[in-house]
Amino acid sequence: MSVEKVQVDILGLSTSPSSGGAYALILKEMNGPRRLPIIIGAFEAQSIALEMEGIKPPRPLTHDLMKSIIDTLGGSLNDVTINELKDGTFYARLSVDTQEIDSRPSDAIALAVRYGVPIFVTDRVMDEASFVPESDEAESTESPETAEQPKQGEKPKQQLTKLQQLEQQLGEAITKEEYEKAARIRDEIKKLQARNS
Repeated sequence: MSVEKVQVDILGLSTSPSSGGAYALILKEMNGPRRLPIIIGAFEAQSIALEMEGIKPPRPLTHDLMKSIIDTLGGSLNDVTINELKDGTFYARLSVDTQEIDSRPSDAIALAVRYGVPIFVTDRVMDEASFVPESDEAESTESPETAEQPKQGEKPKQQLTKLQQLEQQLGEAITKEEYEKAARIRDEIKKLQARNS
């Protein structure tokens, strides 16, 4: 049974003073509006950023070493997939030749940028943890102000559900680079979805 997955691209890396040295890696769905934020460590963020900028450190970083080992052993990386989200932690798999190898998403992506291979996220993970930024929502739907004011003779439209409110707050927190707040809101969304399912 094949797992449905979507290809993503790295939209950016950012940090905020309240994040305690952690970075948010934002992945963007290639053929859609959804964004997936993943909190990663400073070392992994630096490793990804250096490779994306084409900067070669004087000595190889851990991910450069991993690539050298894979290459020396005659292997090659086909793609990486962020395939699971458990208790707020993301999990990934490296596809090396015919083997599937467990990995942290940050390490998988650091290798993916070195090999120039596709990055995928399973539909299930995207459904659970992604958000659509307000600017993209506005293009496809009415603005919240318009939606709240009924036209003459119409019944007022229903207020936003708790889930929609939380998703909106999550998008705002990420836009403002408040990643600790975003993580708390994401956890609330997961609890709410668990209760509703």
